[in-house]
Amino acid sequence: MCVLEACVDSLDSALAAKEGGATRLELCANLIIGGTTPALSLTKQVKERTGLPVHTLLRPRFGDFLYTEEEFSMMVEDAAALLDQGADAIVSGFLTPEGDLDLPRLEALVKLCHSRGKRFTLHRAFDVCRDPFLALEQCRELGVDTVLTSGQKNTCLEGLPLLKRLWERKGGVELLLGAGVDGETIRRVREELPQAKAFHMSGKRVVESAMTYRKEGVSMGLPAFSEYTLWRTDPEKLRAARKELMPQ
Repeated sequence: MCVLEACVDSLDSALAAKEGGATRLELCANLIIGGTTPALSLTKQVKERTGLPVHTLLRPRFGDFLYTEEEFSMMVEDAAALLDQGADAIVSGFLTPEGDLDLPRLEALVKLCHSRGKRFTLHRAFDVCRDPFLALEQCRELGVDTVLTSGQKNTCLEGLPLLKRLWERKGGVELLLGAGVDGETIRRVREELPQAKAFHMSGKRVVESAMTYRKEGVSMGLPAFSEYTLWRTDPEKLRAARKELMPQ
């Protein structure tokens, strides 16, 4: 079965992704900074309104994947609450200071998800780990269901040489290819790796705020980001990707 997963951070984008033909959603907040844990209310609404499988990101902050004990404790609590609100999977990742998978924490989340009959995805923490082959083997042993990866490059096209090698060792782990994905990328990847059937994309477009009054010289966060520029999923980009992945 082919998977076209759309990464969304709002109900509007989730509905647009469904309209465009997404088969699964990764739900987060703050996509502009790579995503953080979404609100419980958003998880509930997206699940109820779309009816699609919803894989929910578990990431308490921007930055690396080396978490304190306090951060991890909150993550476990949040994961349980997200699953209770209808999430079909948790998407997360944990690294040690040396760049290896943090196996005890990873195992705890896998067991939590599986105990609820849900799935677990290791996100692109995989792409910044020290040894991807060792990490993939450890994922198999722990029962990780999916690994989201670009082949340790900025795009999955750039990472294709590594992805081909990982494919030979993935066993029962679903390799979900992400970063820079659109219809053209899917076509080019499948020319060299025809077995690839699971892709992850945001399909985002920039939408201008409806605010007519705009205060100049005041930033609510990072000055590089405008408060009057929004990201939303473009259903046409999803349609083009789905047409390439599932032409019939």
